Amino acid sequence: MLAAQDLTLGARLRDVTASFALGTITAICGPNGSGKSTLLKLLAGLERPDTGFVTLDGARLDALDARRRAQAIGYLPQSGEVAWDVAVRDLVGLGRLPHRDRGAAAITAALEALDLAALADRPVSRLSGGERARALLARVLAGEPRWILADEPLAALDLGHQLALLSHLRRAAETGAGVVLVLHDLALAMNHADRVIVIDQGAVVVDGRCEDALDHRVIERVWGVPAHWLGEPGARALALG
Repeated sequence: MLAAQDLTLGARLRDVTASFALGTITAICGPNGSGKSTLLKLLAGLERPDTGFVTLDGARLDALDARRRAQAIGYLPQSGEVAWDVAVRDLVGLGRLPHRDRGAAAITAALEALDLAALADRPVSRLSGGERARALLARVLAGEPRWILADEPLAALDLGHQLALLSHLRRAAETGAGVVLVLHDLALAMNHADRVIVIDQGAVVVDGRCEDALDHRVIERVWGVPAHWLGEPGARALALG
């Protein structure tokens, strides 16, 4: 289990407590600047809170060595920056560094999962924005982490690749991984997550089933827009106004 206890960080996050289970997809939603990305970084151990702590399987995350954290937690940031112009296969292979092995099978599986096999030898500089986003996520998947933490992983993808990625993340959850996603698209969260945490002004507003956390009254209160849901469970569309 990955758990946050009373996390506070400046004005960005206030007394956030939440736990995350393996085998599930949790979406973190909220307006711009609400603290979603900050929470994800704290869960990944990339920032230290002013107060509170994060635990991984009952152990304080800040007490674990960096290699063990990196083996357990794969983190994908919003930015798609790549420091070196390497081939896609080599970029994806960097996900194996915490394991100190080449992991050829894992690299190949990640390339295929993100529809990148045909681009494996292409330099990263020659990728489109969406292709680069997929390559960076493949790097995370190649590490075979038990926890996949991704900040807006769908933002640069077209509709087909969005659905393919969500299907892959669902399969990862079904095989035992814990998936935590920051999402702006509430319809994707409603249709593909098992649970939603809504954050506003640094605090948790609602934490629960998608139908409850993204109820039209919550959306109106947090996002300030009237809304209602159309369609059947699993294929809902959000109508505004």
